[in-house]
Amino acid sequence: MSRRFLSVIAAFAFLTISAFAQEVAATPPMGWNSWNHFADKVTDADVRAAADAIVSSGMRDAGYIYVNIDDTWEGDRDASGNIQSNKKFPDMKALADYVHSKGLKLGIYSSPGPKTCAGYEGSYGHEEQDAKTYAAWGIDYLKYDQCGLVDVMEKESGGDRLKAFAIDKAAYEKMHKALVATGRPIVFSFSQAGWYDVWAWAPEAGGNAWRTTGDIHDNYARMESIGFSQAGLAKYASPGHWNDPDMLEVGNGGMNADEYRMHMALWAILAAPLLAGNDLSKMSPETLSILTSKDVIAVDQDALGKQGDRLWAAGPYEVWAKPLSGGAKAVALFNRGELASPMTLRLKDVGFAQGAKLRDLWKGSEVEAKNGQVTALVPSHGVLLLRVSPQ
Repeated sequence: MSRRFLSVIAAFAFLTISAFAQEVAATPPMGWNSWNHFADKVTDADVRAAADAIVSSGMRDAGYIYVNIDDTWEGDRDASGNIQSNKKFPDMKALADYVHSKGLKLGIYSSPGPKTCAGYEGSYGHEEQDAKTYAAWGIDYLKYDQCGLVDVMEKESGGDRLKAFAIDKAAYEKMHKALVATGRPIVFSFSQAGWYDVWAWAPEAGGNAWRTTGDIHDNYARMESIGFSQAGLAKYASPGHWNDPDMLEVGNGGMNADEYRMHMALWAILAAPLLAGNDLSKMSPETLSILTSKDVIAVDQDALGKQGDRLWAAGPYEVWAKPLSGGAKAVALFNRGELASPMTLRLKDVGFAQGAKLRDLWKGSEVEAKNGQVTALVPSHGVLLLRVSPQ
């Protein structure tokens, strides 16, 4: 068999994977995940309540579709090795049917290792079985968390980093193939904290999204550290394949409104999955307004499928830009400092002439540029988020 023939087969396989990926994640997935608020206490009732709240709050209409159960739903395997849900989730198929009846989709969690992060049953050695079970239940999204595989990687690799990487990649590829074989479109999210530069190989391994960092927490320092560390990763994102700096903390109480707006704006510039992590049944109007801002969500969900990146930084001040459809750009002026400060954007620095149209996406109002530039007072730990369009 010739090398050229093999290369053609490999290219066809990659295009097939890419087409499947785009089918289920043409834009960054949006929804809710149970972990940030409920952690190991999540129940069937909590998930149903979240689905209800997504609909009644208007979040579904804003684009939040996936209702994702994180770790601790898993029970034991039956005599045939089929995974069962535990007593907190008495009937996963019935739960999926309920979520689907709301016009939403259900997500679930597992690990490529023998155990999950919380010590529950993982998918190691049962990938095809689990994929078939998820499809039979009606699952639409799988978060696959590496931590349960680490001991296996260390043992089998003997400390050799290249061997450990090969084990890690093969584990994700194996589950990807199992999911594809079910014939059910299931978003496949790699949760492995950015190990081995995952952004460089995850698309080939079947990832629709991949975590680029460790876990987020509901405080400004951690959110800021994770979000701004994404500079330089834009080239790895495309329709069907998204860098994921972890879930949203908006509304969990550890940050103020300006910080949550920065959080949301930065994730939108990054074309990141938008997975709310708060208690949806107890949202304040302010939290809901941040999560459902039509203009900000449009930046994240723009059909061009481009991730934004840092243009420049000086001390605590940064300017980031994201290409949008129709020749427009989203431009964010971030103030990471401890005091409110005036910041200036020169239109020529983002590729626009003086007659460009500007819109403040948080205020929902037009902005006038004078002499080819805009100056605004940006709050501490805050952002001015603009849409800049050709005249």
